[in-house]
Amino acid sequence: MQAEPQAFDRVLSSMCTEPHPVAREAAERFLATNPGDPGTYPTISALEDDAIAILGEIAGLEEPAGYLASGGTEANIQAMRIARERADTDRPNVVMPESGHFSFRKAADLLEIELRIVPTDEDHRADLEAVRACVDDDTAAVVGVAGTTEYGRVDPIPELAEIAHEVGATCHVDAAWGGFVLPFTDYEWNFAHAPIDTMAIDPHKMGQAAVPAGGLLVRSSDLLDELAVDTPYLESTSQATLTGTRSGAGVASAVAAMEELWPGGYRTQYVRSQNNAEWLADALEKRGYEVVDPTLPLVAADVPRSTFDALRGRGWRISRTATGELRVVCMPHVTRKMLAAFVADLDRLEVRASVPVVADD
Repeated sequence: MQAEPQAFDRVLSSMCTEPHPVAREAAERFLATNPGDPGTYPTISALEDDAIAILGEIAGLEEPAGYLASGGTEANIQAMRIARERADTDRPNVVMPESGHFSFRKAADLLEIELRIVPTDEDHRADLEAVRACVDDDTAAVVGVAGTTEYGRVDPIPELAEIAHEVGATCHVDAAWGGFVLPFTDYEWNFAHAPIDTMAIDPHKMGQAAVPAGGLLVRSSDLLDELAVDTPYLESTSQATLTGTRSGAGVASAVAAMEELWPGGYRTQYVRSQNNAEWLADALEKRGYEVVDPTLPLVAADVPRSTFDALRGRGWRISRTATGELRVVCMPHVTRKMLAAFVADLDRLEVRASVPVVADD
């Protein structure tokens, strides 16, 4: 096969990035191992324990438990499965802000859970009063997002956890993207900040591991018992993961990346990405666009559809929010040079659009 993968030099809206070199090398070495069969593959099983330990340190969890999933979608589904199994009701519902990831819709469909979506406030964060009004005795989980996919916002996690526990529900935090930048901010988002129960946190996003490498963390290992099924033909007796066979590539690459970069390398990368986001936001504001303040390394701006389409036509891999803004995620592969080239293309398009068309006589 002669096909080549997508280059990253014009990718501006993906929440995945080029793996760190040590992560790439580790993924290749462990490609054919299966952490789903720890009796046969003890080395990768031990590495998964290491991965959960480091993720726990990142997320403020003193006695971490969980596993390496395929990504945030699987982790979110599994967290909702835990919540459903623990709920004392035949009609479980889950309450989440409208900024929640679409994976929760998949979870609701698969698990036959009612999904109650509440509005966000003027800063695109979960509206606490709306959440309070929506929960009831049948609520199995309340979801908060720590780094939303559209605006990079962090919900008021401690308050959401309090609301959840008042009605006997679990509190789940989706930090799939934000989990590797939030440790270097003042936000309250993790297990040390609030009595949250479960968390999605993905090494293959800002953590710079190879895809797939997501993470499901739980406050107490007994929460995983809600997921466990017997595995009679394996050397291990039970399994709590959603997928059975998993490539060890994601596990090994996650450990390699985190050992290489936590905490100093990730701190440096966060500062660089945040500076790039603020530079781009300033550049767009100076050109007259309305920009959502980038509180994390993500920029949203009201670039017109015609301009957006023209930028896509020039090869820029960009996306839009649900309400139509241009969305740029300043991932580790996004450089200031890339952003300057993007803005230069934007300027050329705007100049062209402003030149009047003269009709032929």
